Amino acid sequence: MPIGVFDSGLGGLCALKELHRILPDADLVYFGDTGRTPYGTRSPETIMKYAAQDARFLLSRNVRAMLIACGTVSTVALNALKISLPVPVFGVVSAASREAAKATENGKIGVMGTGATISSGVFEHELKLINGSLEVTSVACPLLVPVVEYGFADDEIAYLSVKRYLQPVIDAGADTVILGCTHFPLLIKMLKKAAPHITFVDSGAAAAREIAAAFPDKNGSGAVHCCVSDTPSNFNKTARVFLGGELEIKAERVEIEKY
Repeated sequence: MPIGVFDSGLGGLCALKELHRILPDADLVYFGDTGRTPYGTRSPETIMKYAAQDARFLLSRNVRAMLIACGTVSTVALNALKISLPVPVFGVVSAASREAAKATENGKIGVMGTGATISSGVFEHELKLINGSLEVTSVACPLLVPVVEYGFADDEIAYLSVKRYLQPVIDAGADTVILGCTHFPLLIKMLKKAAPHITFVDSGAAAAREIAAAFPDKNGSGAVHCCVSDTPSNFNKTARVFLGGELEIKAERVEIEKY
């Protein structure tokens, strides 16, 4: 039985890539809701509706566990999905928070995410549960998802955007930053250029490591199936950027509203 991964669009491919790297024999099913992305600007009610449909689709593919490779869904809908779904569900918040708390040397951590993720305060809450003395600076970064998805991750536009968003974190003296949206690791070159002294924690990769530890798989075929809710050709083209040429995929389109 495969492990399911879903995201609001393409960002979760970074988590898929890490999961495949750790568990090359595991069968994986990925769903990217490319027809309704982004989720970060939606209301909590809409995010809950979309997340439930995404999860029901993966269940129709007989997954044995589910990774929500989306910071927005992980902050808004994770608990509800854990209660309602018949399989184990993992999000990006707890694993990334533990890695950041372990990585920081001065106890000052930044969080970069979508508007919905930052307004929820879930990363700050999780970090405080780990260590109440941690100082957390959270920054909503609404421009970064479209910058990545429109192919500007290595452009001057990306550098100026991340530099602007990093400033409050730098001013606060943070030495570690959680990338609370799975699109943001595609900006790591520009992030390190703007703040070479900061350690960046990839939330999607951290979650992939967590689910891989819980479900070590030695008996699968290593098959990776990708599905989207919009035109597959656009996804296939952009996916190469996220996957770095390590996985060759051809997505199929599904009518997500049916689920």
